[in-house]
Amino acid sequence: MTDYRPLTLMAVHAHPDDEATGTGGVLARYAAEGFRTVLVTCTDGGCGDGPGGVKPGDPGHDPAAVAQMRRQELRESCDVLKISDLETLDYADSGMMGWSSNDAPGAFWQTPVEEGAARLAELMRHYRPDVVVTYDENGFYGHPDHIQAHRITMAALAMTTLTPKVYWTTMPRSAMQRFGETMREFQEDMPEPDPAEAAALAEIGLPDDEITTWVDTTAFSGQKFDALAAHASQGENIFFLRMGKERFGELMGMETFVRVADSTGAAVPENDLFAGLR
Repeated sequence: MTDYRPLTLMAVHAHPDDEATGTGGVLARYAAEGFRTVLVTCTDGGCGDGPGGVKPGDPGHDPAAVAQMRRQELRESCDVLKISDLETLDYADSGMMGWSSNDAPGAFWQTPVEEGAARLAELMRHYRPDVVVTYDENGFYGHPDHIQAHRITMAALAMTTLTPKVYWTTMPRSAMQRFGETMREFQEDMPEPDPAEAAALAEIGLPDDEITTWVDTTAFSGQKFDALAAHASQGENIFFLRMGKERFGELMGMETFVRVADSTGAAVPENDLFAGLR
């Protein structure tokens, strides 16, 4: 008699709160369906906002204290999303591209890919995920820790004999346009982006027809909202919370991915990360 093993989703994210923004819906949905959900958070989030919104580098910003606060918020978010297992690699947050923190000793961006990948491969061998989700080569929008999370995930997979379905998070360009319009609606003082910034934003995400996987998580958008609210210390989340659960669900209820590895033969486009596995 073989041991029962539930189907398992592993999401590899860079910072506390990334799990809620991009994959909160699928984590909540598949947990509700009885699957094992594993979250790997690579950094401590120490370059996030401190109490009262104090920014990194400003007087009163203590990265160690911020990391401790964000660890507690992460646990609360995991409770909301019913995540089965949380694993934290605890590398130092590298900050945005070009910040001096990119070069700090212990920063995730400075960690050899092979080192991070070896630690992640060990977790993969332990949990044996059927589905792995992380970012694309550009970390979706160019954040160094997101790029590094992508690199160690793909390298870790190559170190194992596992053959999960592998997905990169993305957003359809049509949704990015609606997202920009909604941001301006709820942040009236938001300045218009300069042309170079607007052009860069227009390149984020993918044309709708290049997205392989559209997962409707509308029924779980309330949990996703509450998971984001658990990370209330981070100012960038306030925009989402300001719109209320109903509008949030309308805007953030569909989670989209590009499938980059598959051994099931499931046809695309698909509406289920576990298509072909059940």
